[in-house]
Amino acid sequence: MTSMSKISPEERAAWQVPGFDTPLWLGREHPWCVVVPVINEGERIRSLLQRMQACAISKVADIILVDGGSQDGSTDPRALKDLDARGLLVKTGPGKLSAQLRCAYAFALDQGYDGIVTIDGNDKDDPEAIPRFIQALVGGVDFVQASRFIPGGIAENTPAFRHFAIRLIHAPCLSFASGFQWTDTTQGFRAYSRRMLLDRRISPFRDVFSAYELLAYLSCKAPQVGYKCLEIPTSRKYPTGEVPTKISSFRGNLSVLLTLLRACRGKYNP
Repeated sequence: MTSMSKISPEERAAWQVPGFDTPLWLGREHPWCVVVPVINEGERIRSLLQRMQACAISKVADIILVDGGSQDGSTDPRALKDLDARGLLVKTGPGKLSAQLRCAYAFALDQGYDGIVTIDGNDKDDPEAIPRFIQALVGGVDFVQASRFIPGGIAENTPAFRHFAIRLIHAPCLSFASGFQWTDTTQGFRAYSRRMLLDRRISPFRDVFSAYELLAYLSCKAPQVGYKCLEIPTSRKYPTGEVPTKISSFRGNLSVLLTLLRACRGKYNP
């Protein structure tokens, strides 16, 4: 796949990617990588990486963390290396999640990876599914989305407001706009093929994707331009009495809704 998806110097120069540092990089070992966006995740990221060790994820994919500016010491490069991480990027430019992902995806494509799996660093998702994401990419799928809501999936302690917002608003809107029947569209446990991320009709490397726009946009745009999409069942568990999320206020949820509407109306199209 890599030989068919070269990046020309002209194309690469046109990408808008926030600045970032690379305090840890041990080089590419596998054709696939797992990108883990984090910011002040504390023990949650350590727990996730330990679970990934138990699943031997580093035997099938390279683990790369992208830090949005943690101040809690949870992304110490030495500790991450001991937990099988091969890379740590630290975003120095502006923006939130979408900016972090642009940093990591640009880095991964520059390194020649054939595909990218993304899993949130807050330890809500079960990394045992990662090899199944990679198998789907190998089989020709371009966009793999985790779903707790299809047969075989597990949704545990999902806040009621979030559950109903996903099931009754977010997923139906993106399904209607994209033409693909999505069931779980707000979580970041997904995988993308190299060719999809490099497609000029999608063009993910733009500054318009700064906060939480990129996830909704890709769910809408990829099926529209004909890429093969698939949902696979996964487990997503919220800890009892705690909601580890960066979107919790009324303003934050309103922003997610407005982003959804803009994506469905094509406002983020190239």
